[in-house]
Amino acid sequence: MDILRHMHDFFLLHQEELVEKYGGRYIAIVGEAVVGSYDTLSEAYFKTIENYPLGSFLLQHCIPGKEAYTCTYYSPVFESKE
Repeated sequence: MDILRHMHDFFLLHQEELVEKYGGRYIAIVGEAVVGSYDTLSEAYFKTIENYPLGSFLLQHCIPGKEAYTCTYYSPVFESKE
């Protein structure tokens, strides 16, 4: 989780300049670098997993304001049928 938090912090720190460059697009962040910019979240996901393993990148909707601060992280949940 610290990896995702670090990448999200990078987005927040550079949000204004990233919005100027990628406004409204979905960006893929690895470490402290934008490695891709896409029109849809689906495109961002499928293009990014071609080059980076799951858990090593953050997909972020590049929008201004506090709406961008709300992140949803998905994790599969399996119920035991014991």
